[in-house]
Amino acid sequence: MAQQRVSLRNLHVFASVASNGSVTRSAEILYRAQSAVTRSILDLEDQLGVPLFERKARGMLLNAFGRKLLVRTRRIQEELGIAKAEGAGPVRQGQAGHLQVLMNERRLQTFVELAEHHNLATVAALRGVSRAAVSASARELESQLGLTLFERSAKGHMPTDAGRALALRARRALAEWRVIPQEIAAMQGILAGTVTIGALPLARTVLLPQAIAALVGKHPLVHIHTIESPYEMLVAQLMAGDIDFITGALRPAHDDDLQTEVLFSESIAVMARRDHPLTRKRRILDRDLASASWALSRQGSPTRELIAHSLAKKGLQAWVPVVETGDLAILRGLLLHSDMITAISPQQMRYELDNGSLVRLNYRLQYTHRDIGIITRRGNMASPVAELLCGYIREVVSGMPAD
Repeated sequence: MAQQRVSLRNLHVFASVASNGSVTRSAEILYRAQSAVTRSILDLEDQLGVPLFERKARGMLLNAFGRKLLVRTRRIQEELGIAKAEGAGPVRQGQAGHLQVLMNERRLQTFVELAEHHNLATVAALRGVSRAAVSASARELESQLGLTLFERSAKGHMPTDAGRALALRARRALAEWRVIPQEIAAMQGILAGTVTIGALPLARTVLLPQAIAALVGKHPLVHIHTIESPYEMLVAQLMAGDIDFITGALRPAHDDDLQTEVLFSESIAVMARRDHPLTRKRRILDRDLASASWALSRQGSPTRELIAHSLAKKGLQAWVPVVETGDLAILRGLLLHSDMITAISPQQMRYELDNGSLVRLNYRLQYTHRDIGIITRRGNMASPVAELLCGYIREVVSGMPAD
């Protein structure tokens, strides 16, 4: 099993040896001593706990571990190579030298954190170094790349256009780098590591909890991190490689860089407590709901927009809520302890519907159909843990009752 994260510099050397099949040839290309190249390969194998090459008289031949590692290493180099092209700055050392400048995980992490937080003291605390060290690292990177990455101002270190472009690619490269020990461990039959999920509301009640419980029940070395943020923020983190995938209600496809998988579809339902006066009506009319006491999601939320669209199609005025909340705990309390009603996804109230404390009213909200699924970044190569968790999510969906 992999014991530690690996050095990006060693990965750079590894990719050269893998491509050339020779330590001697790689040493010439990298302008390094043969002993240094050999030491980098041995250090890398020690860090990963597995051999990467078969040493033959005709050269260094990749084994299965090496072939898997080379795929991920080339993805890292590709991201950092694109970062160089997007920066469009003068290259002082040639392409290989330029890439070597970026193949330094500590420097990249410091740069990414400074681009995000803009504050030397904050980054110094995160990295466990001095403010002077953070500042020196940023200036050294700018000097070696021939780019201005930050504008120094009263607001702190604000990234330039080149800095923002490099930060995005660096975050993606670091995401690829973090997966390497997980992949090597998976090849040895050990599933371990972290998966980070962007959790939209419709996946939080049943879908994700059941899938996560099934995964960690069989693979106790797995660590799950969920992020509950607005859709736009989650997409930004997905594009930067900070999260593995998003699950919940899908949005209309406007971004070619996103890939969606539909798991199931549903419509919004009108709900109330089981002994609510409206549950005794055989037929609920529009005027009954117009005069009801409503607790709804916040104005501008996807659910409110779908409700407004449905009512507008019938020529009806939008319902005016007494309470607007995005907190399910508050909403449940209001429904169970008052005469308020709501219109919401059945998935978000699945447990209350199943135990009978809440019921659907006999009223159909047309034109509120939406798809629930998984969103990934196109071209992303999922980690073993992320791939398995997606499989468990699909299993949960297959066992869900039809609404």
